Amino acid sequence: MSQKTKKTIVIGSLGEDVHVAGTWGFANIAKKEGYNVTILGPAVSVKEFIGAIIETDANIIGISYRLSSESAKFHLSNLKNSLQEAGLLNRRYFFGGTPPTAVVARSIGIFEKIFDGTEQIEEVLSILRGHKKKGGNEIPPQKLIERISWKSPYPILRHHFGLPSLEDTINGIKEIAESRVLDVISLAIDQDAQEHFFYPEKQKIGRAGAGGTPVRSEDDLRVCYEATRCGNHPMMRCYAGTNDLIRFAEVLHRTIHNTWAAIPLFWFNQMDGRGPLDLNESIKIHQETMRWHGQRNIPVEVNEPHHWEMRSAPDTVSIAAAFLSAWNAKKMGVKHYISIHMFNHPPGESFQGDLAKQMAKLQLIEQLQDETFTILRQTRTGLLSYPTDLDEAKGQLASSMMLQMALNPQIIHVVAFCEADHAAEPLDVIQSCKITRRVIKNCLDGIPDMTQDPVVKEKSKRLAEESNIILQAIKKIAKPNIKDPWSDAATLTQAVALGIMDAPQLLNERYARGEVATEIIDGVCRAIDSKTGKVFNEKERISRIFEKIKSQ
Repeated sequence: MSQKTKKTIVIGSLGEDVHVAGTWGFANIAKKEGYNVTILGPAVSVKEFIGAIIETDANIIGISYRLSSESAKFHLSNLKNSLQEAGLLNRRYFFGGTPPTAVVARSIGIFEKIFDGTEQIEEVLSILRGHKKKGGNEIPPQKLIERISWKSPYPILRHHFGLPSLEDTINGIKEIAESRVLDVISLAIDQDAQEHFFYPEKQKIGRAGAGGTPVRSEDDLRVCYEATRCGNHPMMRCYAGTNDLIRFAEVLHRTIHNTWAAIPLFWFNQMDGRGPLDLNESIKIHQETMRWHGQRNIPVEVNEPHHWEMRSAPDTVSIAAAFLSAWNAKKMGVKHYISIHMFNHPPGESFQGDLAKQMAKLQLIEQLQDETFTILRQTRTGLLSYPTDLDEAKGQLASSMMLQMALNPQIIHVVAFCEADHAAEPLDVIQSCKITRRVIKNCLDGIPDMTQDPVVKEKSKRLAEESNIILQAIKKIAKPNIKDPWSDAATLTQAVALGIMDAPQLLNERYARGEVATEIIDGVCRAIDSKTGKVFNEKERISRIFEKIKSQ
């Protein structure tokens, strides 16, 4: 058989079956994968199938039948006998139907793959791409870049998961893996694990399970990872921790094969109460942790800009933070950088303003991309945007996902719709992923390009320009001997101390000023004069800061 015929498919609905939606869907996917597809249409006789196979010399034949099980057995048995007589059983035969007719198809014994409507899109892509199976089951790639490529054009999905009970978490991981809806399980560990993993004497029984699952040893982590070795074998990743970061990174690397690291720049320290380090020291250690991962070619996400947004910072500050995150990752030798875009924060921003902000982030950071520094886009729904009404929350998840698809993300961090009411259980995770997958499919089938909206483009341009004023201000406060202020810990610490990087909810924090006031205006979070309500652009805001410096 020629190489050409290996990319040829004949597909149709057998016998009196006139349902063709499934065959057309499969055919469209196959065409995108480079196959030559002959669609025979509805109610195709066995004789017509055999004639088309001979005429096209097709290597793959798709048979669909969605009527009764009894008639399916009659037609499929007749098909098998006729193919055998014609010497055509040396081809690849696929079947598509309902769960009952799929049972009949399995009993016939000629079908390499049987689709009953419960499959994930990855299974269809995998079979068409000829991926090899291990132990009879498809094992998707276990490295981030390879998994993204394998699943393209569909983004990979990750979800946060960790229950107060380690046993429940392990069982939940297995259930999620068996559902095959998720590519990456982000293991949520509790606060004591993040801060005191290496100091059991500091752990407190009453805090166990606060914020995640209480892992207390490397064996606990290994058991969690082993629970992913079923279903579609989701990869696993975990928090970077807030103490002994490199030592903990080594633990995660050898136990759960940490898919990528999430490392802050300004956060998870004494400033936000989530770690023991002071701001200047934590920036240095976070940079060294980025470097450690870069040296091992482990992708890095700097989970930074949304922490400013969650504290109602001006959008310009979060955009500047996004650039500083990417800048520092590149300086530390990270090769694959994951740019995180949390939508719907601060609450109240319009979809137009939100998209404009995310586009401005990309405009600034993607200029850093070169042959040594690749940027991957990851989007997510903002946790604070979910209402407690679970039906409304599902609507929030779906609408947010549709907006996120405008950025063409390679990774989507699904946030369960239930989070405003309770921590996600396995079924919540699975249901949220299913909602997300349907939105993704619909968008990839064709959606208007929201990034070309003139209002969005204008807002994005202005936000990027004003954010650059913040970045230049950080350069201006650096000491003369500092060659790179954007990666100098002392300069970045000073930027927070002076209020160049600021947010209202940092008021009374140890290292920050919390003096900036903000308000959602025309869909965008903007700095305002707290006394008059007048909107500040960044030139005005930064000028006031430097005037204060001169007067001191």
